[in-house]
Amino acid sequence: MTTERSFWLKTAAFILLIAVCATGGYARSGGRLLEPVTDRDFYDDGNPREEEVILGNLLFFDKELSGNRNISCATCHHSLTGTGDGLSLPVGEGGRGLGMTRDNGSGPDAVHERIPRNAPPVFNLGAREFFRMFHDGRVQPDPSQPSGFQSPAGDDLPSGLDNVLAVQAMFPVTSGAEMAGQPGENLIADASAAGDLAGPNGVWGLLAQRLRAIPAYIDLFKAAYPNEIHDGSEITYVHAANAIAAFEADAWRADNSPFDRFLRGDRDCMSVEQRKGMRLFYGKAKCSTCHSGAFQTDSEFHAIAMPQIGPGKGVGTDGHDDFGREMVTGEVSDRYSFRTPSLRNIALTPPYGHGGAYGTLEGVVRHHLNPIESLHAYDISQAMMPSRADLDAIDFVVQNDPTRRKAIADASELEPVRLREREISDLISFLLALTDPASMDLRHDVPPAVPSGLPLYE
Repeated sequence: MTTERSFWLKTAAFILLIAVCATGGYARSGGRLLEPVTDRDFYDDGNPREEEVILGNLLFFDKELSGNRNISCATCHHSLTGTGDGLSLPVGEGGRGLGMTRDNGSGPDAVHERIPRNAPPVFNLGAREFFRMFHDGRVQPDPSQPSGFQSPAGDDLPSGLDNVLAVQAMFPVTSGAEMAGQPGENLIADASAAGDLAGPNGVWGLLAQRLRAIPAYIDLFKAAYPNEIHDGSEITYVHAANAIAAFEADAWRADNSPFDRFLRGDRDCMSVEQRKGMRLFYGKAKCSTCHSGAFQTDSEFHAIAMPQIGPGKGVGTDGHDDFGREMVTGEVSDRYSFRTPSLRNIALTPPYGHGGAYGTLEGVVRHHLNPIESLHAYDISQAMMPSRADLDAIDFVVQNDPTRRKAIADASELEPVRLREREISDLISFLLALTDPASMDLRHDVPPAVPSGLPLYE
C-alpha cells in the first residue's frame, strides 16, 4: 500500500468516525443509526388542539365514565404514579385509594377479582410508532375492518376513531373488573355482561348519555369539536375516546431525556457510565434485538419466561393461565408472548413485566440476562399487591406449578447473556438516562375538579 493511499484511507476512516459520533454513534436500531425524535413522530405533529386536550384531561380523571362512578382512567394510570399505579396488578372497580396504598375495598362493593395484567405506562403512546395496544396487541390498525382497526369489538367498533390510542380508550370502560362493575349494580355493567357495547343501550351509548346530561361537558365537547357537535345529542363515546387519546398524547410525551439530548448532539448530557451502558444495550447485552426503534420497542411479541402471577386470563386447565398473544392470534407458537414495552421513563414505571413480577429495575434486567434461571428462582415476595385471602390463594397457582413453569421456560426466546457486575451497573445507568426530567413531576396534569362533581380521590 502506498503512503499516499494509506493517508487517504486513514483520513476517510477518521471522517467516518466523526460522522458516526456526531449522529449518536453506537445508538443503533436495526443496523441504522437512531434519529432523534421529532414532532413528526407523533399523531398530533407537535400541534395538539388545546380544547380537545382540556376535554380529554377532565374525562380521564372523571369517575363518571365508570359504571358505579367509583373509578376513573386515572385510578390505574395516574400522573402521581408514573402513569401506572405502582402495583404488580391493578386493583380495579370496587377498590379504594390510589397507587400503592390502594386496597381491595370491603363488603359487597369490594373488588371481585384482580386485574390479570399490569397497568402499562402511557408515556409516548401518542407516537406513530405505537401501532399496537395492550400487552397482547389486541388493538391495531386493520384496513379490512369497517372501523379501520382490529379490536375485541370486531365489526361493532364505531368509525371515527383517530388512532389506535383512541381505540384503546374504548375498552377499559367495557370491563366489569376494570370500570363497568358487576351485573345488577348498574346498567353499564349489565350491558357489559351481555356483550352489548355499541347498541343504543350498550356500554358506549349509556356513557354518552351520561355525558350529555352534564351541561359543562356539553360546552366542552362543542368547543373541542365545533364542526361535529352543535348540541348535546351529538356527543358520542367516540368523541370522548378521541379526546382522552389527545390528552394522553400531549400530557405524557417524553422525549427530552439525556439520551434524546445525546442524539441531538449534546455530548455532555450522559455520564461515562451511561455511555458505556448504551454501548452494551446496543451491543453485547443484545437488548436492542427487541428494544429497538426510537422508543426502544419493536412492537412485536416475545416469550421471555416472565413469571406468571395473578388470576390468569381464563385459559389453561383451571383458567389461571395467561397465554398472551396466542389469545389474539389463536397460534400456539404465540403462547406466553407479550408485546415488547417501550423503555422510555422506565425508571419511573415499576413494577415490570406483563404481570408486574419485578419491582426493581435491577431485578427485571437480571431476569433478561438469564430468563429461565430467574423464572425458576423467582421470589414471590417481589409482587406488590394488596392482600386478601381468596385472591392470594390463586395469585401464584401457575408460578408454583413445576409443569406450567417449565412450559413458560420452554417457550422462552432469550439466550443467557453473561455480563460482569460493573457492566450490569452501567446498563442500568443507561436505562436511567431514558428518563425525561419533565416526567418526574406531573402534578400539573391533575385537574382541581371534574364536571361531574365526583371526587377525584376516595
